[in-house]
Amino acid sequence: MRIGILSDSHGHFDTTRRAVLALTERDVDLLIHLGDIETEAVLDELVGHGARIVFGNCDWDVSSLTRHAEAMGITVDHPIGIVQDGTRRVAFTHGHQLDLMDQAISDGVEYLLHGHSHETRDERIGGTRVINPGALFRAARYTAAILDTRSDSVDFIDVAKP
Repeated sequence: MRIGILSDSHGHFDTTRRAVLALTERDVDLLIHLGDIETEAVLDELVGHGARIVFGNCDWDVSSLTRHAEAMGITVDHPIGIVQDGTRRVAFTHGHQLDLMDQAISDGVEYLLHGHSHETRDERIGGTRVINPGALFRAARYTAAILDTRSDSVDFIDVAKP
């Protein structure tokens, strides 16, 4: 499975659009947004791409964003989601609730995706590969990532700033 990962849009739908385009041009099977979405306009950029989302600490109106996402066919897994690719489990959360991240690692998921820090990350903690795609706002460079669970590879993609 090829998963397109993006995070921390902070309402910037135009940058999110560029990230989604860059990811979908690389034939991802699924998009996961790791939170700090903030606006319906950002959610609208995920429509039609089999997207799943969690919310972050800056998503103040989770109820309204959830209603909009679900009405648009976006799966809401807040505060943590898991997708399975064969025997491999991919957990994802925003990253501001450390107990959720610790529990996923303790449960032995193969991959843990998170945002929040606005910095790219790719490291192993025990048997879990922990990945942060970076951010689409308030970062030195705007990035998204592709995780290929079959080849166990991660590619970080630069997204042009507006």
